[in-house]
Amino acid sequence: MDITGIEREMSDLDAMYRPIAKNPVDLDDLRAFENLGAAIKVKLDRLGVSERAEAVLHAIVQSYAGGDQTVREAIRRLFDRYTSFRWAAYLPRQWHTAEEFRDRLIVMSAHDQGADTRDEILALQDLCNRAAEYGIDVDSILDEVAAMSSDVDRYGMGSMQSVFLHYGRHRP
Repeated sequence: MDITGIEREMSDLDAMYRPIAKNPVDLDDLRAFENLGAAIKVKLDRLGVSERAEAVLHAIVQSYAGGDQTVREAIRRLFDRYTSFRWAAYLPRQWHTAEEFRDRLIVMSAHDQGADTRDEILALQDLCNRAAEYGIDVDSILDEVAAMSSDVDRYGMGSMQSVFLHYGRHRP
């Protein structure tokens, strides 16, 4: 899938995800708030597009890793444009290999800090901890993906490249 096909798919999926992603949360309803994650998962599952979204993410990983800086910047802009897709689409929750770890870091690199660098740091630390538990050489993959990542400090907390190099290595 080329960049045009990736954008077409992201746009379509973004429109499907948007009503769920942008639905306000009633913070006064403690019961609903406590079950929010499960309720969102049910709504996303009902859409029946998780395999389609996963295929798009795999195409993104392939294009991002194999592309040059121009391709990577274009993919980052797509994630900035299609925020509901960025929020809802994910690779399978279960993973165990270095390649699967790398794929997740590439998607994170393409998110380019998403909406909040702090969330990305916590997700990165969790991924790196899991990878280390699986015996994966975390540092070499961090170096590889950091080299693909943006060096622009979008939110005053460092660039995605520096986030990978610092927070990926300094895990709690």
